[in-house]
Amino acid sequence: MTPPRDPRRVPRPARSGGRPPARRSAAPRTPAARRSAGSGRPRSAGGPLRSVSPRPRLRLVALALTLVMLTFAVRLVQVQGVDAAAYAAKANENRYVPVKLAAERGAITDRNGVALATTVDAYDITADPSLLAPDKVKIDDAPQRAAALLAPILGVPRETLAADLDRPKSRYVLLARQRTPQVWKKIKDLRKELDAKAAAAPKSAPRPNVLVGIFADKHSKRVYPGGDLAAGVLGFMNSEGKGAGGLEARLNKELAGKDGKLVYAQSGGRRVPTADAQEHPAVPGTDVQLTLDRDIQWAAQRAISTQVDTSGADRGYVVVQDTRTGQILALANAPGFDPNDLSKASPHSLGNPALSDAFEPGSTSKLMSMAAVLEEGAATPYTRVTVPNRLHRGDRLFADDIDHDTWHLTLNGVLAKSSNIGTILATGQLGTTQPQANQVLYSYLRKFGIGRPTGLDFPGETDGILAKPQDWNTSQQYTIPFGQGLSLNAVQAASVYSTIANGGERIAPSLVRGTTGPDGHYTPAPEPARNRVVSKKTAATLATMLESVVNDQEGTGARAKIDGYRVGGKTGTSNRVDPKTGRYHGYTASFAGFAPADKPRITVYCAVQNPTRGSYFGGQVCGPVFQQVMAFALKTLQVPPTGAQPPRLPVTFQPGE
Repeated sequence: MTPPRDPRRVPRPARSGGRPPARRSAAPRTPAARRSAGSGRPRSAGGPLRSVSPRPRLRLVALALTLVMLTFAVRLVQVQGVDAAAYAAKANENRYVPVKLAAERGAITDRNGVALATTVDAYDITADPSLLAPDKVKIDDAPQRAAALLAPILGVPRETLAADLDRPKSRYVLLARQRTPQVWKKIKDLRKELDAKAAAAPKSAPRPNVLVGIFADKHSKRVYPGGDLAAGVLGFMNSEGKGAGGLEARLNKELAGKDGKLVYAQSGGRRVPTADAQEHPAVPGTDVQLTLDRDIQWAAQRAISTQVDTSGADRGYVVVQDTRTGQILALANAPGFDPNDLSKASPHSLGNPALSDAFEPGSTSKLMSMAAVLEEGAATPYTRVTVPNRLHRGDRLFADDIDHDTWHLTLNGVLAKSSNIGTILATGQLGTTQPQANQVLYSYLRKFGIGRPTGLDFPGETDGILAKPQDWNTSQQYTIPFGQGLSLNAVQAASVYSTIANGGERIAPSLVRGTTGPDGHYTPAPEPARNRVVSKKTAATLATMLESVVNDQEGTGARAKIDGYRVGGKTGTSNRVDPKTGRYHGYTASFAGFAPADKPRITVYCAVQNPTRGSYFGGQVCGPVFQQVMAFALKTLQVPPTGAQPPRLPVTFQPGE
């Protein structure tokens, strides 16, 4: 049986007349066939062919391109419009390099313009040890040779330099800090000399320059030409170049000036010479002129240092003040320190103890008690005071520094012989009751500046300690009149005597005489505060009484005499509060006075803390210091003697006369 004929295999008839054959009507598709056609996969050989529409794919591509373009457009608007300034700033940060132009720090001078603190150029000597490696200089001992050449110039041990330079993989090492321009010049000259020798050497025996890797970083350096001279006043600088003590700290803003800035374009880490640059010049610091006199400061510092060493004392201070202006001519401390090299300074020596130490003044404080008694009219220099060996007041017995029979003294004699008992009896007359007398005395102590700032506004300065009279205990009511139970600093103590020397008017102490700005204009310091403490008559009387302390045979200040000059002064010997234990231990020896006594010009105050060798009395310990410093100051300032003879006030009286 013949199988049925497959119509798909029947050959198509040949075309005739160029016309296509009539399309046969398509049989209805089954669902499977339709799925096969829509899948995009080749249909089975028996299915009809059908073209696929590209429009969906084109739409997807177009949508994707639109989104990409839209993203670019949005970003472009953000960069060019919204954040344009920010991106421009970032570009400038990368292109433009800001460089700080350090301001030159102002100088500090004495009253005559002599530099006490100044700024100079300095160089940190550095090295690139990799340039001294054997493969670079072709010799094995280049670091040792370089160290041998540098050691005498830098003042650094040869072994130390050799160890620093013998690091072939290192690119930087600091050899020495803050060397002078002269030191760097010596190194440069030596390097040039080695270059010349290397150029002249034959190729068979090369002589490489072993200093080829030595460089210098230039910066400024604070220098104190006088070393430890007035170091307690000047202070010192910290590692950041800021004042960290004394006037360097207090006046740091004025001295520092204002740093400038240079902004230049860079490319590849190098400056573009043709590009614009913006420069804001630095403003130099203000120069400060002090009231100190360098020569008087030197004399005061030498005298107190010698006495502290001789007495085996903890420390001492000397204040020299112009009585007419309140200006401090010297403010010396011992032991001191050298601000040029703080590494060798003792922490206890830093600061200014003459202003930061609060101590009980002892008998030098009796001048204020006598001023109150005279001003209130409670007594005169001739008033008779019978002084027993002991005086019972409150809960204790009071005595003088020496045992004695009953003394018959005038009020002048009480001051001349520095009697504690006589002072208690005299100040007891300031009121009808002890509380009233306390209140009156307190008011005078405050007017003299006790318990108040000196006016110097110095870092670390103490106001001293003076309790209100209602808070005085039983003992203080009677010890404060002779200088125990209250405390002050050395400048406050000097100011008390300057007040009497100035006719009873207190002038606040000052350390700054004036300033010179960057424009060269000199500005005097503001006038110090003034206040009347006692009348001129009372001040003149007290000055005469103080002469009895120095000139009278029975006075305690004979060692303060100065040939040709009339001197008024007062000794002081007080129990000292040990700052470590808070208990009384040792003594404070002091002396205060002025000259010429009848026409005062200079006040000198000296105090020595805890003398342990020899005498501890103020007249013996500080009297000679006063004499040396006062005599030097009078000559330096060319103060002539007045030539007048001092009146002699009576010290004692005879009972029954």
